[in-house]
Amino acid sequence: MELLQVDAKMLMSLVLLGFIGLLMRLYNGLVAKPKKLRSLLTKQGISGPPATLLLGNIMEIKNSRGSGNVFREGEAPTTHNCAALLFPFFEKWRKQYGEVFMFALGNTQILYANQPDTVREITTCTSLDLGKPTYQYKERGPLLGQGILTSNGASWAHQRKVIAPELYMEKVKGMINLITESTTTLINSWNSRIEAEGGVADIKIDSYIRSFSGDVISRACFGSNYSKGEEIFQKLRNLQEAMSKKIFLTGVPGMRHLPTKSNREAWALEKEASTLILQVVKERQAAGYEKDLLQMILEGARNTDLSPEATDRFIVDNCKNIYLAGYETTAVSATWCLMLLASNQKWQERVRAEVLQICQGQIPDNEMVRKMKQLTMVIQESLRLYPPVTVVSREAFKDMKFGDINVPKGFNVWTTVVTLHTDPEIWGPDAYEFNPDRFANGITGACKLPHLYMPFGVGPRVCLGQNLAMVELKVLLALIVSNFSFSLSPKCKYGPALRLVVEPEHGVDLLVTKL
Repeated sequence: MELLQVDAKMLMSLVLLGFIGLLMRLYNGLVAKPKKLRSLLTKQGISGPPATLLLGNIMEIKNSRGSGNVFREGEAPTTHNCAALLFPFFEKWRKQYGEVFMFALGNTQILYANQPDTVREITTCTSLDLGKPTYQYKERGPLLGQGILTSNGASWAHQRKVIAPELYMEKVKGMINLITESTTTLINSWNSRIEAEGGVADIKIDSYIRSFSGDVISRACFGSNYSKGEEIFQKLRNLQEAMSKKIFLTGVPGMRHLPTKSNREAWALEKEASTLILQVVKERQAAGYEKDLLQMILEGARNTDLSPEATDRFIVDNCKNIYLAGYETTAVSATWCLMLLASNQKWQERVRAEVLQICQGQIPDNEMVRKMKQLTMVIQESLRLYPPVTVVSREAFKDMKFGDINVPKGFNVWTTVVTLHTDPEIWGPDAYEFNPDRFANGITGACKLPHLYMPFGVGPRVCLGQNLAMVELKVLLALIVSNFSFSLSPKCKYGPALRLVVEPEHGVDLLVTKL
């Protein structure tokens, strides 16, 4: 009996010690470590909004979001201050704390740095000690891919070994016929709508543009099995919408593990998309070689020493990355371009005249596309005002220094692209206006600090998909303006929304007439 009492006391002591250890670990992770990290920046004179336990500044962000949105039904926006609409909390904190301050998303500590010199050092840094944030591949891994967004930052270099830029460029050059075929399908569908509606069609263009972009990237990535690719990308589109519902809950401890409605939805969609991708891979391996992006990924995977399970994850994650870079961003960018051209008839006419003069009624080829300067300027200005990705985020995996700022290990560094793209001190007093003429002498002539224009990133980590995106945009827009005239529909409501990429909140409605 006494022995049982001793064993019970020992068991209780062990449980008590374990509980105390757990409390100490929680205290260190939730209180002590964040406080220590923030103190390292405070000593450098960097402050920021007070952060609460567990949530950080999430509630302040949540309460301020949407407060600046003004939807103008049927009216063209006269100003394009996207940063104020999407990030009113950043605008408030910039006024209070300057261009460098710190804040927290849950337990994730973030340094906001928009000083031009600091931005240059961050965006051009090639060290693997500065990489994609841990919270991204943990919190958004189902969409963005853990194989791409690895915590040690090595994915940037690895991705370029898998899909080398020169091979990717060759693939893009050979895709112009594919792009024109997909555009022709869109044009035919609009012609049918116009005829059915008596000469002028009121079209919500978003689904048409997504179908075009999805068709192009599905054929480029999955070759003869492109129909399965379209199904995959639709799953990933649904997954993106599910993930966007919790975009600012990043960093709340344990949130990604809770069986909430949005988490359950995301888990199910991620599983369905992964299963479909691996099914296509299996069919490809049985059918043999095809010259497409999937083949390049498979060949890259064979050259690794990954386990079979890790290889599958690597393939799935690269396909997800192609979706976001090659499909979603292109579709959204084309939609914004068409909205801006519909709102600015003078520029629509200038682009149309250029396209007709260069193409002479022929289908655009690579040489024609290269000569379209006015159209290029319009696309560059659209990407300036509405960059698909608004924030460049990195994590310091070791103590690092950028300019005069010592960034402690574990801190994330954020740069808001949309703010830099519309800063009047960089772009002039018309920074919030649509003025493609600013790009008449290229990017270097458009602003005082060209390195701050980065719709596709900048420096050594620039997006591999930018060349494909630009060719897609040019061909699509060239064929649309040469076949149709269009203006904003009375039903059109303006308002950008952040859903991992910047999208029109209510889509874009155009009145379209055949030329």
